[in-house]
Order: sequence, then structure tokens, then C-alpha cells
Amino acid sequence: MITRRALLATGLALPFLPSMGFATPAPPRTAPEWTARLLRAARTQIGVTTGYDPAYVTLDYPGGDVSRETGVCTDVVIRAYRDAFDMDLQQLVHLDMKANFSSYPKTWGLSRADRNIDHRRVPNLERYFTRQGLKREAPGRREDWQAGDLVTMRLGGRLPHIAIFSGYDPLTERALYIHNIGGGTREEEIRTDYDSPMRFRFPPPDA
Repeated sequence: MITRRALLATGLALPFLPSMGFATPAPPRTAPEWTARLLRAARTQIGVTTGYDPAYVTLDYPGGDVSRETGVCTDVVIRAYRDAFDMDLQQLVHLDMKANFSSYPKTWGLSRADRNIDHRRVPNLERYFTRQGLKREAPGRREDWQAGDLVTMRLGGRLPHIAIFSGYDPLTERALYIHNIGGGTREEEIRTDYDSPMRFRFPPPDA
């Protein structure tokens, strides 16, 4: 099992520092334009999404969302892709789960797809991205990482979490992530212990 300690050697798992006060890191020069669009969309959530609420909510479909003032870690990714590319993970995951329900985790004891919650669960996103051939090596080599990569993990060895890798702090060279780990959307280093990291690169169709 790959743990945070193993990732420390790569520079990808690093101590927490608050996002406020840091210069906004630019995507690497070699990164394609779509990654900059994704990061801009994700950063617009900072200061808007200030809470965290994992409650089950009945959503509109497609394009359903809870109030932007709150949400969970998956909502950061869902909103960023909607805002940047008009790509709706709610619909994409729901359609794939309806057609391939047996391929998805059975963690919640469901007998059919639920368009209100399926896309907001990290294990389902992991399965969807894997089924689409988007999985990358993790931790892999530092130079293989690209701003905009999606990273999942198990906080404390059990709680699923997802974050958007946004690049390296220009002063410290520490890895930064855009995510909601409990206090709203932030761009920061990750301090919390975790294991089982997975990495995905999910470009828009026109990339």
C-alpha cells in the first residue's frame, strides 16, 4: 500500500499551509490550455464555497447541485468541469452506472443508480475515470504530474477524498491542491495522513 510517507519522497505529499498569502501558481509551461481553464474554474470557488455538508440532497438532473456555499470534495471537481467545459459528471457517471451498474462499488447497498448522489462519491468517480482509461501512475515521478490532474486518496486510511493538483508553490516548490477537506474550497498543501492514492487526467473532448 502506498502511503503519504512514500509520497513525501516525491514532493507530492507535503505539510499543510493555509492558502491565504500564497502567490497563485501558474500551470507548467508544458501544460495544455485546458488545464489553465480548469484551474481558473476551480479557483473561483475559493471564498464562495465556505462550508462542508455531506448530507444526501435531491438534485435536479442534469446539472443538479447543492448551494455553492457548501458541498463536499467531489463538488469542487464537478463544479470546475461544469464551469470550465460544460461537462456534467452527474450525467456522465449516471449514464455509465445505469448501463454498467455491476462494475461500480457496492459500498452503499444500492440496487440501481441514483443520480442524486452517485457522482458525489469518490469511489464512483474513481471507477468512472478508470473505465474511461484516464488513470495515471501514482505517485509516479514528479515530472509526470500535470496541473489539473485529479488525485484521490483515503484520509486516515478510510475516508475517500479527491483534490485537483494545481502545481507548485513558487516560493517553496511544495505541491498545491484545490479541494474541500472540511472548511470550504481552498488551495493549499495537504497535511492529513492518507494512503491508497490514485491519479487521473480528465481532459475535455476538444483537448
